[in-house]
Amino acid sequence: MKKINLKTSQILLSAVLSLGLVSGFQWPTQAMAQQSVVKGLPDFTELVEQVGPSVVNIRTLEKVRTQNFSGNGMDEETQELFRRFFGIPIPNPGTPNAPRQAPRQGRTPAPEESQPRGVGSGFILTADGYIMTNAHVVDGADEVLVTLTDKREFKAKIIGTDKRSDVAVVKIQASGLPAVKVGDVSRLKVGEWVMAIGSPFGLDNSVTAGIVSAKQRDTGDYLPFIQTDVAINPGNSGGPLINMRGEVVGINSQIYSRSGGFMGISFSIPMDEAMRVSEQLRANGRVTRGRIGVQIEPVTKEIAESIGLGKAQGALINRIEAGAPADKAGLEAGDVIIKIDGKAIEKSSDLPRVVGNTKPGTKSTVTVFRRGVTKDLSIVIAEMEPEKVAKRSAEPEEKPKTANSVQGLGLVVADLTDAQKSELKIKGGVRVESLQEPALKAGLREGDVILAVGNIEVAQAKDFVAAVAKMDKTKSVSVLFRRGDITRFALIKPNS
Repeated sequence: MKKINLKTSQILLSAVLSLGLVSGFQWPTQAMAQQSVVKGLPDFTELVEQVGPSVVNIRTLEKVRTQNFSGNGMDEETQELFRRFFGIPIPNPGTPNAPRQAPRQGRTPAPEESQPRGVGSGFILTADGYIMTNAHVVDGADEVLVTLTDKREFKAKIIGTDKRSDVAVVKIQASGLPAVKVGDVSRLKVGEWVMAIGSPFGLDNSVTAGIVSAKQRDTGDYLPFIQTDVAINPGNSGGPLINMRGEVVGINSQIYSRSGGFMGISFSIPMDEAMRVSEQLRANGRVTRGRIGVQIEPVTKEIAESIGLGKAQGALINRIEAGAPADKAGLEAGDVIIKIDGKAIEKSSDLPRVVGNTKPGTKSTVTVFRRGVTKDLSIVIAEMEPEKVAKRSAEPEEKPKTANSVQGLGLVVADLTDAQKSELKIKGGVRVESLQEPALKAGLREGDVILAVGNIEVAQAKDFVAAVAKMDKTKSVSVLFRRGDITRFALIKPNS
């Protein structure tokens, strides 16, 4: 780097000033530097003023039966405790050495009192008093109290709750309320700033902010969640998640925590899903969902490759309920559902959401991948009902007819008897009689019924042996098998 001496620098500075090249120039100050850093951060003050009045505090009460106390402040059970364990007779006040009270027969029932049950949040959905919150905030409450930001308090009526989505709607008798604006969740982007308002630990109208960490987060629940790093704590439940346009895009519902407090991961119910639920709750007081009567599991990369599906997608059926829509439509255990009415089923958790959002009675088209071929089947969606417990098939007592050993897979299989086929409601298949490595390593057990191998159906043991004989002995073999009521795939890597 070249150096300039002091005299030269003075001459240059004089020349610049004389030419007016730095007219109005200011040397940067510390305040200006700080201002330039803060300039890129969002200002939430206007959002708070805009949406804050629409957020409410929700308190729930439950009725409990109070104890009947004697004049000395002890109920009869406590007096009995003192008498038995400490030998201390407790007399009634004003009557020294009085005998213990008579038994409780005919005693007047204790009165009920309303005691605090919990605190949550909510937001005004319509100007005439409909309020949205979480189902777990009001579920089981005997009384719901709603407090507005102007300190007015109302007793609310529970219009309906839906535990599957954790959405509830309550109603207060009021008008001209400041309702929220509902945003378009599809426009929400990962990394976007969002804000939450609620009552963490009962602290009304607390504001926190952060960014969207992920969308469509599958946590095993019925809905895909919006994940954020907004600080959410007990009491925030039911409050709104707000974008920078002042629109509600979600309902704050859950947190990931090992301590019970905020750890940087929060989950919100997408507002589009919540609105669908709330509309049904307001209209009918409950939510109806579709069902087709299947039990499913994910399609792994290994299974997809072994059955020729190409990529891990769809929902693998491992059980079909007898008489259910899927059964009537001709779906089979081992089918992979890849579309419903043209909507792609990318992962297994998509299926219950798509079917659940379909109105019962709707005639739909199910696209399945079955043994290397794609099929479209017509199905009529039924209404969801309580899940039935699957009955395990009794172990057949009749001995199999013939047994065949399959070298390389470590399997000895046998034909099924007619009684076994009738009990399992299948037309063919072979029963695993005994096994060793590598079939054991693949997870197969004695008594399993193999229905297909490498996308080839097997009706008898000789079919199974013939199909295996034609396969590449250096590659894993996909086996579709049934255990009780459950049907799934196993990948057997043959011994070299």
